[in-house]
Amino acid sequence: MTLVLMIIVLLQYSFKFLNDQHTTVDISIDSLRIVYSRSTDHWPKPLLDSGVNFKELGMLPSPPFNENTDSVKHIVKLGKLLFFDPRLSSSNQISCSSCHAPDLNWTDGREVPKGHDHEVGTRNVPTIQNLWASKRFFWDGRAANLEEQASFPIGTKIEMHQDLGKLPRKIGKIKGYEDLFTAAFGDKKVNNNRITKALAMYQKTLVSRKSDFDYFLAGNSKKLTDEQVLGLHLFRTKAKCINCHNGPMFTNEEFHNLGLTYYGRDKYEDFGLYNLTSKPEDMGKFKTPSLRDVMRTGPWFHNGLFGNINGVMNMYNAGMPQPKPNKNQLNDPLFPKTDKLLTPLGLTPVEKEAIIAFLHAITADPWKIRQPELPK
Repeated sequence: MTLVLMIIVLLQYSFKFLNDQHTTVDISIDSLRIVYSRSTDHWPKPLLDSGVNFKELGMLPSPPFNENTDSVKHIVKLGKLLFFDPRLSSSNQISCSSCHAPDLNWTDGREVPKGHDHEVGTRNVPTIQNLWASKRFFWDGRAANLEEQASFPIGTKIEMHQDLGKLPRKIGKIKGYEDLFTAAFGDKKVNNNRITKALAMYQKTLVSRKSDFDYFLAGNSKKLTDEQVLGLHLFRTKAKCINCHNGPMFTNEEFHNLGLTYYGRDKYEDFGLYNLTSKPEDMGKFKTPSLRDVMRTGPWFHNGLFGNINGVMNMYNAGMPQPKPNKNQLNDPLFPKTDKLLTPLGLTPVEKEAIIAFLHAITADPWKIRQPELPK
């Protein structure tokens, strides 16, 4: 039996032991590094809960096109200018980039955003990088495509506060946009469909840099530290992160209740997916975010509850909040239930630090993108 095969057998045994005893078996970092330095199809099976739809972790995939692709470059150029143009807002002061800043990995770094007249939002701004691979958009999945997604912040009262009925004429009055719309669409006509399509096409070109984890998968086994290799192992096993944060984008694109609905507390409650479906089982569910570049996209959770990753880890380690109904809620069919995937993990301080180290390994600095000169 080869050394590698012996290690894999040992790891598989340790996974069974972990399932039965909820504890870890000591395995040397050197052994873990040998196994995880192999191709992902030779990695040991992860520890998954029943019913989980699983895809193995993988290298950052490439989008179907970029800003220099001949077939789309003119519409992407138009979309980029519109994205950075504050004239899409009623005040002429707020652009898409106000909340999705390139140097912040396309977030705003706030708990929740500030919009028109400094009105405060209720949900944390998610990153828009790698959205070309997404199926639903926003925390509650209310947009089915990026074109639909683009129209919401423009027209929302507390965000860009723009009357969408007046937007085409407003943009159409800017002479510098005429040639840009003609190059993108064949004539200078401006309408909302063209505006949102251009914004969507530009957003599809916004991707992460390759992280140390990507280079590790490509064969550079020294790109991960010993602590990060341990963190990868824990991510796929004891910590159960892999249940929801799997695949190359580290998200299952599904919706889960993390116990943060604040049901019955008017100021804080947020029903999430239920607002769209009206299904009791969807109460308090929010979309699983990608963990790519996660260490640069805090604060975390749909409400920006935590700005410190240690707090996030402690919450998950405790099994997240498990709210119980009071006597007036005992027969309430809408009382939200925390996802059954969330249970206490029993991670040690060393293990939590190792997972955080791995999160750094899937985080990369943003691309340098400068504010373009806007049409006049």
